[in-house]
Parts: sequence; C-alpha cells; structure tokens
Amino acid sequence: MAVRTARIGAVGLVAAAALTAAPFISPAAADNGMGHPRTQEAMDAAVQAGVPGVAGQAKEGYSVWAGTSGVGDLRTGAPRSAVDRYRIGSMTKTFVATVLLQLEAEGSLDLDDKVDTWLPGVVRGNGNDGRLISVRQLLNHTSGIFGYTADPEFLEKGFTEKFLEHRYDTYTPRQLVDIALRHEPLFAPGAGWSYSNTNYTLAGMIIEKVSGRPYEDEIKRRIVSPLGLYATSVPRTNSALPEPGSRAYSKLSLAPRPNGPTHDVTELNPSAAGSAGAMISDSGDLNRFYSALLGGKLLPAEQLKEMKTTVPVAGAGLIKGYGLGLMKFEPSCGASVWGHGGNIQGSASQAVTTPDGKHALAFNFNGDWAGDSQAVIEAEYCPK
Repeated sequence: MAVRTARIGAVGLVAAAALTAAPFISPAAADNGMGHPRTQEAMDAAVQAGVPGVAGQAKEGYSVWAGTSGVGDLRTGAPRSAVDRYRIGSMTKTFVATVLLQLEAEGSLDLDDKVDTWLPGVVRGNGNDGRLISVRQLLNHTSGIFGYTADPEFLEKGFTEKFLEHRYDTYTPRQLVDIALRHEPLFAPGAGWSYSNTNYTLAGMIIEKVSGRPYEDEIKRRIVSPLGLYATSVPRTNSALPEPGSRAYSKLSLAPRPNGPTHDVTELNPSAAGSAGAMISDSGDLNRFYSALLGGKLLPAEQLKEMKTTVPVAGAGLIKGYGLGLMKFEPSCGASVWGHGGNIQGSASQAVTTPDGKHALAFNFNGDWAGDSQAVIEAEYCPK
C-alpha cells in the first residue's frame, strides 16, 4: 500500500507454509495484434530477478494484448494466467477518491471541508487535529498524519514472520486510525507530502458518514456495477482470494532477504488494509476502470481536473506527482500516464493509462520482494 518500486509495504495478515522453488519463465504470451516485445521482456526480467510470476494486459483502442511470465504456484509449477484475480492494494485509493469526488459533484461535501466536520473528534491527540485537515489533504497525502502501516508494532505483525500468527486478525477503521494517532504528525497540514494509508482509512470513514453506506457498498454501486467490473470485489473480512487466481508469496522480512524462505501469503484478512488497500480485481477490469476514469466517464470535468492537480513526489522513480488518489508517471520518452500502484503482502501491481484513457496497462507480480514494476511501464509506453 505504500509507494516504492520493487518491494512495497502494505498491510497484512496471511497464511501458510514456507516454500522454496526456482521460478521459470513461460513462453511469451500470444500477441493479439499490437506487438509488445519490450513489455514481455520486462516481465521476463522481473521473473529473472526473483518474482515468481507476472501477469497483465494492455489495451489500446479495441485491441488487447495479454502477457504472462513465470509461475502462479511454486508448489505445482502452474503458470500465471492473464485473467488472474489479485489483491490490488493501494489502487483501492483511486476508487475511494473517485467516490468522494462524485459526492462533491453532487453537492454532498466539499473537498475543503475539514475532517472534523464529518468525523468530529476522531483525529485528535499527540498534535493531530482534524479541525485543521481538509478532505483534499487526505486525498493528496498532505495531511501530515502518520501512516499506521509504519507503526513498529503493526510492521512486526504484518511484515515479519509474526504475520503468520496474525494473518486473520480483524481491524476496524477506528482501530487503524488510533494506531496512527499514537504518533505525532509528520508536518503541519499542507506543509509537506508523505504517503499515508491512514489518510484513506479516514476517507473511507467520511464516505460512510456522508452517504450513509459503507465505502465498499458505494464503490460497488457507483463504479463496479455501472462499469461491469465482474472480477472486482471489495472484501470486508473474507480472507479468500477468488478464482481464477495465482498464489501470492512473501519473504516476510523488513530487511531485504532474497535468499530467505518464501511464504505463501495468499489468504489474509483484508480489514488491515480497508479503504486504503483491500480491493481485489484483474488486469482487464483495472484497464476498464482507469480508461473510464481518465476518459471522463466517472467524473465531471471539474472533478477530474481536481483529481489530476498534483503535488510533487521526489525519489519515486517514474512517479512525479500525486493528485487525488491518482499518480502521474513520466516515462523517459516524454509520455505521461496516469494511474496508481498497489501493494500488499505477496502482491505488487501497477495500472496506468494515457490521459485520454485509450492506451491502458495493468499487471501484477505475485511476489513482494523483487522485480522492477516501473520498468514494465517504461517498456510499454517507450517501446523503442
């Protein structure tokens, strides 16, 4: 759920046995008419670097290309499938931000409303004050609120082998916020930028307060059902990953440990991610969603402009700016694409599209410790 290139922190609680196996590279996926040799090479390179498997799709106009590499199951050697469902982690943030912007377009709230207007007294203590933080600052990560996933105790339960004891733990949104409030703010509201999952936990709570329905229901009602995203779901506490899907793997180590034991972490209670990163989807649905969003089918022009108004992001590779639940990527050839990364134990994903929504790419690594996901974006949008 946090922003990095290869191994990214998130939330977690997952399952299973320690496994070790050498990944293999599957033959290049069939070309459905577009030709993506560099994208396929970048997927293969991720597997060579240690990712068990990669699966994704690119869409340009009415043409769809599917690419896979490596394995979906280290135990059986079964390959990945381009239609695998996977945990999308922080891409959930784009869905949450879209719902809040729809509510703003309907006049139900204002982006400059203070958090305390909707959640009175929830953000208070250790220098944190919801009376000074706006909804906009939650969505663009300028609130200064500490990210609960960086709390030492939470990190230990989620990203070390203690995870195996806690993978089915249930968290309420208020519990996650209270973990963050043990810490002083990182800066005054609006005075800096820092990626914080707590921001989107609060955003989900605000959706429920404004709409009278849980954020999960609003995402389904406003986005999933209208777009026909049949592989997309917003689990509450259900630990299972729907079929078809590959296994998800992690080293469960806070320090790089590429040669350490590999754990199957497919099952987990997603309440630890919640509205910051709990969703499940597949590459086809993600391409449909981001294409519809950037193509103006989900938000009025004014709200889409707000969403694409970014603050600078330094030191994050191709990511140069963060809007409202939306990242701006700038590959080396000068193209600009919009989307989001998404990471949770055992899963590292990216979904991006051109500003007109016509050329989209979404893919998933089923391991969280190796590979360069941004290299796949570079390969797709800078093919020569």
